[in-house]
Amino acid sequence: MSEFRAGIGFDAHRFGPSPPIKLAGIVVDSTRGIEATSDGDVVAHAIADAILGACGLGDLGDHFPSDDPQSQGADSMLLLRTVFRLARAWRWWINSVDVTVIAEDLRVSPHRAAMIEALSALLECEAVSIKATTTDQMGAIGQGEGLAALAVVTVTI
Repeated sequence: MSEFRAGIGFDAHRFGPSPPIKLAGIVVDSTRGIEATSDGDVVAHAIADAILGACGLGDLGDHFPSDDPQSQGADSMLLLRTVFRLARAWRWWINSVDVTVIAEDLRVSPHRAAMIEALSALLECEAVSIKATTTDQMGAIGQGEGLAALAVVTVTI
C-alpha cells in the first residue's frame, strides 16, 4: 500500500552587495547578491525543507546547521541533492514540485526553463513548476530588501 504526503517549505534571504543570485542553481540577472550562510538559493532551500517535511525527516537546519563551518558558502543544489538522496534512502519518491519565487524586481521568467530542467534532473521528477510573484511593494520583500520562495512537494512511498 503506498502512502501519499505533501510538504511545504519556505525560505527568505536579504539582498547583499555581491552577485550572483542563484535560483535552482541557475544564476539570474541581478546587480545584487544574497546574504546567507550558504549560497542563499531560496528555491533549493524551500524545496529541500518541503521534501524533509513531507518525509518526516526534520528540516534543513537539522541536517545543515548554519553554525557548521561546512555550511559556509555551501552550494544549495548539493544540499538539495543530499536531501533527495536521504528521502530516496527512506524509499520516498518525489511526485511533484511547485515553487513560487517572491521578489519585487527580480525577473524569473527568462530563467524558468533552465530552473525546471535542473530541478527535474536532480529530483528525478517531471512535474516541476516554477512561478513568480511580487508583494505589490508591501513589506520587506516589496521594499526590495530581499527575496523568498515557497515550495510544495508531494511524495509517495
